[in-house]
Amino acid sequence: MNSADHQILRRAVAILERESFVSKLAGLTGEPVTRIMQALPRVASNRIHRAVQSALNRALNVALRGLDQPQKFQPSQWMFQAASTITGGASGFFGLPALAVELPVTTILIMRSVAVIAKKRGEDLSDPAARLACLEVLALAPGAKKPSARGLAAETSYYAARAFLAKTVSEAAANFIERGVTSTTAPAIVDLISSIGTRFGAVVSEKTAAGAIPLAGALGAAAINLAFMDHFQKLAWAHFSVRRLERAHGAEIVRGYYHRYSIRK
Repeated sequence: MNSADHQILRRAVAILERESFVSKLAGLTGEPVTRIMQALPRVASNRIHRAVQSALNRALNVALRGLDQPQKFQPSQWMFQAASTITGGASGFFGLPALAVELPVTTILIMRSVAVIAKKRGEDLSDPAARLACLEVLALAPGAKKPSARGLAAETSYYAARAFLAKTVSEAAANFIERGVTSTTAPAIVDLISSIGTRFGAVVSEKTAAGAIPLAGALGAAAINLAFMDHFQKLAWAHFSVRRLERAHGAEIVRGYYHRYSIRK
């Protein structure tokens, strides 16, 4: 690996291990993390769960059936951010009940944005496994597990998430290749949605809680949705940068350097 690759990897580590979404929200709202999570209404849990399931089912359909289609026009990342901001602003007028409508739309925008980033980082989106790697981005949660001082023997939150999803992603991709179509009731798909939903739902809960803190009405909701989109765009860049380095230099070499950088402050 040359110096440019090491610089890319160090930036990817910083994003994947240290830039949690809730810390971004704390900076945006001016409220501590504990205050943000306490703002989540008790009745929100079931609504968030249903919204997350709907969003992931639609995102899966986009990943498996839409991301490999040639696009005459490739929107820039700021266009996705603008669309997400508008969606968030509109939902801000209606509060928690709007989540069931807003989240699937925002999630599809995220998936389209992630696909553009993946393609730019050298992914072949005609491969179902690469398309499902776009869906993996929704499950990447910086800070979920901190590396210990044991260095390479310790696991990072990023590689822990990839290991956690590896079997279900592989089975879902094989199911799609074998049958050509995928039902959301197929066991491999149910497992995949469940695995991703646990992590994605935690971030959605943080987003919803921040929206419950008095900000500036729809303007505050728009800002939160912009941060939501930006969060996953950065995760996508980091995720597919690591995958590109793995293809170029070998997974074990990249993983070794990744762990070394992850334990440095």
